[in-house]
Amino acid sequence: MPENQENIIENNQENNKETKEKKKFQEVETDHTQVENLDEYLNMDIRAGVSKEAEKISANPYLSRGISAYPNPEQVNCKDYHQQACKLSSYDWISRLDITTDYLDCPIAEVRFKNSHKDFFLLPKEGAFHVGDIVAVEASPGHDIGIISMLGKNVYRQMKHKRVNPDDVKKKLYRTARYADIEKWISTVNQEHTTMLSSRYIAWDLGLKMKVNDVEYQGDGTKAIFYYSAEDRVDFRELIKILAEQFRIRIEMRQIGVRQEAGRLGGIGTCGRELCCSSWLINFQSVSTTAARTQQLSLNPQKLAGQCGKLKCCLNFEQATYAEEIKKFPDPKLRLLSKKGKGVYNKIDIFKKIVWYNYAGDNSTMFAIPLDKVNEIIELNKKNQMPDDLESFAVVNQKKEEEVNYSLDELKNIEDK
Repeated sequence: MPENQENIIENNQENNKETKEKKKFQEVETDHTQVENLDEYLNMDIRAGVSKEAEKISANPYLSRGISAYPNPEQVNCKDYHQQACKLSSYDWISRLDITTDYLDCPIAEVRFKNSHKDFFLLPKEGAFHVGDIVAVEASPGHDIGIISMLGKNVYRQMKHKRVNPDDVKKKLYRTARYADIEKWISTVNQEHTTMLSSRYIAWDLGLKMKVNDVEYQGDGTKAIFYYSAEDRVDFRELIKILAEQFRIRIEMRQIGVRQEAGRLGGIGTCGRELCCSSWLINFQSVSTTAARTQQLSLNPQKLAGQCGKLKCCLNFEQATYAEEIKKFPDPKLRLLSKKGKGVYNKIDIFKKIVWYNYAGDNSTMFAIPLDKVNEIIELNKKNQMPDDLESFAVVNQKKEEEVNYSLDELKNIEDK
């Protein structure tokens, strides 16, 4: 075959390749223009389907009382009561020990109500009681229905933890609940959600700047506690009149903070565990951004705020330890003197005992100097001596990262006032 024919064939093949690539490019361009038109995607539903287990959990109003299923009025001892399903649950480890101890050694029982609501009651001298029993207890007025969550010696430990004096316990546990008591209790519990929604609508109609978070009916149906949160003082006298007239019950309004609200609702924290406020924390202390600064944390409101919208309570847990350890480090205002320049304090690593410095006027590079070496340099400076440079003492040299400045208004919003 002549060379000219071969060249013509090769040119035709290359032209065919170019035309195919152009067509592909045109198709890609056409698809791209179609994707840019988002009108057809506006009505697309991308929500994940709700599982049967989630529907089962949300449909059970008794989970907030530690019961995994609807209670049976014919069973005084609720077999579906589990500590794992409770907020502020407590484990009775003494009952697992192979020892003989009578619950009458402690004449006080811990009784659980809704969510984190627990109280202590005096046991009657007659009758046998067990954990999980549905009981009638003293209330004001009438009686309430609850579930025994703890008996025996551990009750004293629980009272000590909650700072309750056993001599101050005056309320009585009357008896185990009867069939009619449990039926009435079930009917009142089923009304709590609709009552909460109705009270929200009434508060909105009245123009009250408050949010009704939860409603807890008394077991005999004569009284209900309305938990609400509000930033300012609220005059809810008109609301109480309307609620009392509509539901025919005694009304008690109880204000709670955003932290208590998160504790009653429950949830999973960023650590992957159940929220402290719903699992064990009962005494809430104010948290400030000082704790975050002491622990060398980035002042990022999105990372420092919990599900309540305020600073995480766990910032206070190790604050005392950090404050004690920081005393071992040099003053941030103290500068390290060297022949190359002055070292300016940047940050510290408490766990590795490292202090980061950079030269004054040169913010591009930081030097990680061990604490013992920093103290050596300080001692040399006191003797009017200076090392040649700071790099020779550093274990790590790295470029300084740009600091992100967060809004002070956002930090004030998540800080306790």
